[in-house]
This record gives sequence, structure tokens and C-alpha cells, in this order.
Amino acid sequence: MELLTIGAFARAARLTPKALRLYDEQGLLPPAAVDPHSGYRYYRPAQLDRARLIATLRRAGMPLAEIRTVCGLAAEAAAEAVDAWWRRVSADTAARGRVVALLVDQLSERGTTMSDTTFRYAVRCETGAVRDSNEDTAYASETLLAVADGMRGPGGAAASTAAVDALRPLELADAPPAELLATLADAVTAADRTVRAHGTDEHQPVSTLTAILRRGTRLALVHVGDTRAYLLRAGELFRLTQDHTYVQSQVDQGRLTPAEAAAHPQRALLSRALGAGTEVEADLALRTALAGDRYLLCSDGLSAVVAPEALHAALAGADDPESAVGRLVDLAYAEGAPDNVACVVADVVAA
Repeated sequence: MELLTIGAFARAARLTPKALRLYDEQGLLPPAAVDPHSGYRYYRPAQLDRARLIATLRRAGMPLAEIRTVCGLAAEAAAEAVDAWWRRVSADTAARGRVVALLVDQLSERGTTMSDTTFRYAVRCETGAVRDSNEDTAYASETLLAVADGMRGPGGAAASTAAVDALRPLELADAPPAELLATLADAVTAADRTVRAHGTDEHQPVSTLTAILRRGTRLALVHVGDTRAYLLRAGELFRLTQDHTYVQSQVDQGRLTPAEAAAHPQRALLSRALGAGTEVEADLALRTALAGDRYLLCSDGLSAVVAPEALHAALAGADDPESAVGRLVDLAYAEGAPDNVACVVADVVAA
């Protein structure tokens, strides 16, 4: 039986002897023979394909534990496993990219001289072209922006209205900016209780909620469900929220691509909502209001049918919030408006 020394095998596989020793220790690539006196390793030429596969997966960044699994599979199954792993990595990288972008944004804001701000806003809430009822609620003032989407059926409209109404006392509350998130978190807990109170033994309505509360130059964002918040800043559109849906969780785990998720029959199935589960779990974030920023809050009746590029163009091309909401609603109707459409557009302006 022809054997190669570890040095010759390493050169043929374009690896180092150190890497081969590591793969041996991990059980990934045991040598064909080991000299009992010197401990020197020898390999068969037939092991080169496995060595090259391991090396390629390592260069791609796959952990050794997952490489061990892939190497134990037949070629077709191994290809599927590598593809699923890369989807997970891509989703994680995209999520990290959003976090980093927002962090850079926040750090940049710290060096900016702040002046007091207010909102200039416009609101639209339409039934759509297909539905015969409207379970969405949209609200805006100089201190509060909010959109809620109640589950279709009995109590859905009441649930979304109750969710937004639970936040409205915050418009007059005298909480300092430093306590914004805590204040908003308490209000969301109250909103959850209110939505649950609309339930019966036979039916428990639920609602999404996405809202921004302003105090001076500080903005507190709360989000639960699949309503969304976007920020248009310096010509770039940033999505500030992550959908709390079953399909989004599959994208995050690399089991679905974003394109597959957009067409999935269960894309509207919520994993988090007011009135659902044992207690509400909302995302909270604190931001700085900069004059010139434009915010969009909307229900999935808009975001699910209008492409991000079209949202961007409509927001960037409108002279004022009223024109922007008009363009956005028109876009939803152009796509058939199969769901209720709620949107709030607000410009941050110097007070």
C-alpha cells in the first residue's frame, strides 16, 4: 500500500503538517498509519479529497464540529448541509451588519451639536381594495408616532386601537429623557394587559405595535410583531425593526432565503404580539433625533406588497410627509392592496 509522509501529504493537499495534526486530534482526518516508535504519521493518496474538502470548509469559516458532520455525509447531503450552513452565516452576518450600522450611526450622532426637535407628520389608514374591515390603527403627534395591526376577526380593530391608546398618556407625561425606555416599557405592558382584556373564552385578539416616543432630541422606539419602522437619513433608507414572525425566524436560522420568505404562505404568522403568549416581549431602542431625518412606521399591508426600493424612492422623492404617505398608499393600491394599509411619515425638524 502506497503511503505518503505527513510532509508530502501536506504539500499535495496544500495544508501544513500542523493543520493535519489538528484534524487528526479532532477525528476529522486520522492518518492511515502511525510509526509506533517515532509517532510519525503517514497518509494514503485516497485521503487527499477529504483533506482538500476540510481545508476548503475551514477557509470558508465553518467550525470543525460542523465539518465533521459534513464529512460523514454522502455528496448530495453534504452539499445541502453546506448550503444550509451558509444561509445561516449570511443571515447572521446581515443581522450583525444592521447592528453595526446603527452603532456607527449612534456614535456619529454623539459628536453632533443637538438642538431641540419636533415632528412634522402625516397619517393614512386605509381599508385596502380587498378587505371589508380595517383592523389597523395609525396615530401621530409632535411627541408620539404609532402603528398597530390587529389580528383579522372579532376584536382585532379594538385590540389595535387599545394598543395605541395605551401609549397616548405618555404624550403628556413629564418623564425625563433618561427614563424614556423604562417609561415606554411600562406602557407596553399596560397595552398588553388592555389587549388581553378584550379577549373572551372563545377568542383572544392580538395586535402588533410599533411606536416612537420623543422627548427633546431623544427618541425611544418600541416594536412587537411585524409592523415596521424605517429611517431615511442622508438619502439612505434603514430598516429599524426586525419582524417577529415564524418565517423571519426561519430566515435567521438559514432555513429560508428572504425571497422564499416573501412568498411563504405563513409569512404573516406572528411569533410575538400583544395579547399572545404569557407576557409581552417587545424590542426597545433609544435613538437621537436629528433634524432632516424622516421616519416611516407602517403595517404589513404596505411593507409586504411594496418593494424596499419603491419605499425608498417614495420617501426620498416627497417634499413633505403628506405627499409621502399619499405616494406610499398609492403604491400599495397599485399592488392590489390585499390588506389594510396604515402608515405614518414624520420629519424631524428643529423646534
